[in-house]
Amino acid sequence: MRILPRSSLIALGLLVLSPAPDAQQLPSSGGAAISMDALVDRLTKAESALTARMSAYRPVVEVYLQHLVPDAKVGAVPRRDDYFLGQFDGNDGPSLTPLGPSRGWFRPAGLMNRPFGFEYVSSGFAATIVPDRRVLDRARYEFTFVRREFLNEVRCLVLDVQLKDAGGAGFKGRIWVEDRDFTIVRFNGISREIDASFSRFFRKKLSLHVDSWRVNVLPGVWLPAYVYFEETDFQDRPAPPRMPRIKGQMRLWGYELKDATAQSAFTTIQVDQAAVQDSSEQAQQLSPVLSQRRWEQQAESNVLDRLTSAGLLAPVGPVDGVLETVLNNLQVTSNVTFDPPLKARVLLTSPLESFTVGRTIVVSRGLIDVLPDEASLAMVLGHELAHVILGHQLIDTKFGFADRLMIPDTDVVRTLRFNHTLLEESAADAKLIELLGKSPYQEKLSNAGLFVRAIVANAKTLPNLIQPHMGDYVVEEERSLAELIQKSPELAPEQLDQIAVLPLGARLVMDPWSNRLDLNRTPAVPLTWAREKLPLAITPMAPYLRYADPGVGTSSR
Repeated sequence: MRILPRSSLIALGLLVLSPAPDAQQLPSSGGAAISMDALVDRLTKAESALTARMSAYRPVVEVYLQHLVPDAKVGAVPRRDDYFLGQFDGNDGPSLTPLGPSRGWFRPAGLMNRPFGFEYVSSGFAATIVPDRRVLDRARYEFTFVRREFLNEVRCLVLDVQLKDAGGAGFKGRIWVEDRDFTIVRFNGISREIDASFSRFFRKKLSLHVDSWRVNVLPGVWLPAYVYFEETDFQDRPAPPRMPRIKGQMRLWGYELKDATAQSAFTTIQVDQAAVQDSSEQAQQLSPVLSQRRWEQQAESNVLDRLTSAGLLAPVGPVDGVLETVLNNLQVTSNVTFDPPLKARVLLTSPLESFTVGRTIVVSRGLIDVLPDEASLAMVLGHELAHVILGHQLIDTKFGFADRLMIPDTDVVRTLRFNHTLLEESAADAKLIELLGKSPYQEKLSNAGLFVRAIVANAKTLPNLIQPHMGDYVVEEERSLAELIQKSPELAPEQLDQIAVLPLGARLVMDPWSNRLDLNRTPAVPLTWAREKLPLAITPMAPYLRYADPGVGTSSR
């Protein structure tokens, strides 16, 4: 009989005494252990609570997709794009209500615009805020512990998840579960939840790989904020031949504005006693000119307030100050002043646009994101400033009447238009060249010219990104700012040191709870290959995660 060494006996004893896989003990917050079954039950409960909570919110949802084709020099380039702007509705399952006309291959549920072509059912994208709309549970899924990992300041348990029925509909991939309340803060894998149609008679679930992130907006409350889609290889499974290769982003914001459970801001209304006025002061009626200005200011205020309440305009913040500094530089060097002074605000959507609402210049988040430098920003602001200097109409005074904007959020984008005639646009471009020639940016306009070249070059390929919602085109081929183009070199996609336009999301960070914006302060990374230039491109999104402090709105910056 062979006698085992003492070390082997100890190892055998440990093996016998170790828990079975179902009883595996996992680390959690504070060093306490939790079994896999208990962990799954906790996260299932948290997912059920999230689904119920989302029915109380109506965040704005923006989906932007690019269809890709291979390129030998820069890896892949977009050949077309799709865009959807809507509002989340979780009452009868996740769905999206359009806030504007659908663009590209998106269609509302129940409608068919292209009888024999490929289309996305827009509401299907709402389902990607959760791994499985029927909730992850032990009855349908197998869970495997991978490791512990920090996502920024949040300690997580990382689990691999797959269906017990390999052919069933659901989620397969990896989840990150924070170890305080056992809430899923990120999931990454394949989702079979998106509806698509390939003809009037053929509708199926579209499987897309997703990387979905949530942020801690309030203590104990994690809400979906970013979803990245990518599907560039369909060789591993059957798919219709017309299926596009895509990359996409979905953003959700405006939770605080659209919280149906929020209590009224007033519990009691305090009426202060009117101040006593000196009887010697004589009341003065406004002059006709001042009365007209007051009326225009009222229309401006009504429009800005309505855009803000719809979740489309960021609240006043530090980014506005940056824009106003550049705007002031243009005014000072041209000896131009206005009373009241011009202001700047940020539209929260991705399509590239700018427009003027009275004395307020509005620039979209997407446009600010892709501008390569301050001189290019001065070009955008200077064009709107030129409209002001030339005395073009800046606000439709019909919005001075309160009833004009007593409309549902779904009608705001369709109702508000801030357009100029082609003649006014041409005059503003000419004035812009004059303003820039006197400005601190006069020696730095080659990048502004390159930006114009890049937008003109992509106008037909990416019409849904470059087409504005409410204002005029930033650049049009008919009015392509030839003088700026002449100051710039030809576009050179393979040249690393020529940056004509940045990828989406390069400049600004948005708080999905309050809509506040801040500058992205991540240092620039030196490029290694031309494919890393990513002009106007969609990239993965990775918000900085931390726990919300008590009494503070959100933790993701």
